[in-house]
Amino acid sequence: MMTSAKTDLIRVLADPLRLRIVTLLAHETLCTTHLVEETGARQTNLSNHLRVLREAGVVDTEPCGRFTYYTLRPEVLDAVAGLFADLAATARTTIENDTKRACP
Repeated sequence: MMTSAKTDLIRVLADPLRLRIVTLLAHETLCTTHLVEETGARQTNLSNHLRVLREAGVVDTEPCGRFTYYTLRPEVLDAVAGLFADLAATARTTIENDTKRACP
C-alpha cells in the first residue's frame, strides 16, 4: 500500500505545469526566468508551483545573485518509480497465479 508521503508526491507531480517543470529540470538546472520562458506561465503562478515542488522535496534551490536556480532531486523520482515498479511486479504475479477473489 502507498504511504501518505508517496501519495502526496504523486499528487504534486500530477499537475501538468509541475510535471513540465520537473521535465525541464531533468535536462538542466534553471532559474525562474528560464522556467517562465520555457513554460509560458506567469511568474507568480510559476513561483507557487516551485514552492510546492520545494516543500515536497522534489527540487533543491541555489541562490545566485538576485536569481534562484532550481535543481531536480532524482532520488525523489526514483522512490516514486520504485513504487510503480513494485505495483507492476505485484500485478504480474497476480496474473501469473490467476489470483482472483470469488464473487459472493
